[in-house]
Amino acid sequence: MCQHQSPCPTAESADREAALAVAHHPEQGWSLLCNGVLLFEDTGELLPNGEIIAPHRPLGTDGVMTAA
Repeated sequence: MCQHQSPCPTAESADREAALAVAHHPEQGWSLLCNGVLLFEDTGELLPNGEIIAPHRPLGTDGVMTAA
């Protein structure tokens, strides 16, 4: 699918999220990557073959600040 030089990672690659976005809709919470992956703002993914990748946000709260 990707026509970039050097090609972006495929949808089957572990680093598939590094592919370039070809459509970005932050108001709707998703981006389409050039490898066909639909990436959601909650870090969930829908692969071109229909496989769903559950959101995988970091669970640690060490870097979170709260207002005083």
